[in-house]
Amino acid sequence: MDIGSKIRTIRNRKKITIAQMCEGTGLSKGFISNVENNNTSPSISTLQTISTFLGVPLPYLLLEKKQHMRVVRKDERTYSTFNSLKIEHLTSKGGLRMMQVEFPPGASMGELNAHEGEECHLVLEGRVQAEQGEDSMIIEEGDSFSWNASVPHFVRNIGEGKAVVLISIYSDSELNDIF
Repeated sequence: MDIGSKIRTIRNRKKITIAQMCEGTGLSKGFISNVENNNTSPSISTLQTISTFLGVPLPYLLLEKKQHMRVVRKDERTYSTFNSLKIEHLTSKGGLRMMQVEFPPGASMGELNAHEGEECHLVLEGRVQAEQGEDSMIIEEGDSFSWNASVPHFVRNIGEGKAVVLISIYSDSELNDIF
């Protein structure tokens, strides 16, 4: 973990000198320098003191780079198709994925599908039928549903116009592209 560089970056962005940080935290100049250069690993208590002084939550200091906020601008989104579905990928790869899926009239995800993780769906437009195991429900615009994705499931547009569904999928492991 590169906590020291993160502390230095925050301190510099806030225009705080090492001397001011020493005064505000009670830590020595040499210790702060060693922390910022990743030459020492401070205790959680010391990190709490530093984070309080810098005005940032302690967990933020402990995040790895890949855990920081990721932004996908609308003009940078990727698109794909699956069967006759148009898929707009709203997030970058990671444990949580979100996509907007357009189902033409009568279109479906294809066969029953099962995979690791949890899914949450919000119907933005249209009317769909959602099936999981023995459950089958009609879901309309504004309704949402979620399920454990390891149980075979299926979504089909049963309306006369297109259906647009916002889908979030969470998995602890990297999923192969489901769509």
